[in-house]
Amino acid sequence: MSGFVLIRGGRVIDPANGMDATGDVLLEDGIIRAVGRPDVPSGAKVLEADGLVVAPGLVDMHVHLREPGFEYKETIAGGTLAAAAGGVTTVACMPNTRPVNDDPSITGYILQKALLEGIVNVAPIGAVTKGLEGRELTEMGLLMRAGCVAFSDDGRPVADSGLMRRALDYSRAFGALIIQHAEEPSLSAGGCMHEGVVSSRLGLPGLPAAAESVMVDRDIRLVELTGGRYHVAHISVAGAVEAVARARARGLPVSCEVAPHHFSLTDEAVVGYDTDAKMSPPLRSVEDRNALLEGLARGVITVIATDHAPHDSDSKRVEFCHASNGVVGLETMLPVSLELVRDGVMTWMDCLRAMTVAPARLLGLDRGRGTLSPGSVADLVLFDPEAVWVVDAARLHGTSKNTCFHGRRVRGRVKKTLVAGRIVFDDDL
Repeated sequence: MSGFVLIRGGRVIDPANGMDATGDVLLEDGIIRAVGRPDVPSGAKVLEADGLVVAPGLVDMHVHLREPGFEYKETIAGGTLAAAAGGVTTVACMPNTRPVNDDPSITGYILQKALLEGIVNVAPIGAVTKGLEGRELTEMGLLMRAGCVAFSDDGRPVADSGLMRRALDYSRAFGALIIQHAEEPSLSAGGCMHEGVVSSRLGLPGLPAAAESVMVDRDIRLVELTGGRYHVAHISVAGAVEAVARARARGLPVSCEVAPHHFSLTDEAVVGYDTDAKMSPPLRSVEDRNALLEGLARGVITVIATDHAPHDSDSKRVEFCHASNGVVGLETMLPVSLELVRDGVMTWMDCLRAMTVAPARLLGLDRGRGTLSPGSVADLVLFDPEAVWVVDAARLHGTSKNTCFHGRRVRGRVKKTLVAGRIVFDDDL
């Protein structure tokens, strides 16, 4: 929407500025001009927000858009539609496409496709190694110049210690963030769910928690050696949380994210062999889940990200161990995360910070993404914090429907999502 737009009378929560108060937000030509009780120009279009929370648009730094190469699972158009329906205005997309995003031409293709067909901001993450093969580093400088905002071989770990050392060292030249899928392959090989009592009961091969914590321990030693910026993707075990806590206490540039399915579910969800409860890393034990909640409460875990991983039904409707890893999460991130507020784990401010300004700053996103500061681009979400609804996989907006929250009763519903001042999702339509 061009011209002036007034979002009137909502509960404005902006963690970047420590604001939580009833007020208005004034936009002009896609830019936030004022927050609070601004003078309203005549002719301004008004969006009523009474009873709604008005917050910066969510930033999800861990999304698989599947295009190019796996369009039968998801497209950039479908993935960004799902994002908009979930109040997410920026998605950082992982490089495990076909071809892999390890070359500036692929980065350019993704950005061009997003410009033409996407409805939210798309920020590509480039591969750490060529072809995700763990043998040769990519040209990170060229990839950043093409538009990549961070680097990861997500889906696979950077297992070779020498290569990881060089990646952390090399990335310092660009201030780039290295995002690790932390898993020691020699420990996790052959496993398809968390190793524990439940895997024994079900007769399924397990992945021990140590496979993750061993890799995080190793990487933190390499951060000490190099000074590179390091981020643990989808952290899931208590040992890894404690390792990150120790590193942060020592001032190392280490951070981590947690996915809603990991802090809200345990390996008991696998009982019944539901392949929509299969992901990597797997759902963990009650003790691990409790450690994740404590990590969020203590501020050790600073980011909530979905690891949104769409899969077609043929990839999921097979024997459990043969099913593809991953679940969709863009449309359920907000209401499932708000359970943390209602359960007293996090404050409103901290919960929204973990989905807005915290990931935006880690990725170095420009134009004030993740804040409502005057002068920032007008990416916003308006949601009803009290609206109760039941997750129905068939009604999700993305191409694939593999949610692990089907049938879950949740509270908090997105009413409108705006990107650069334009409404890209309206629940009333």
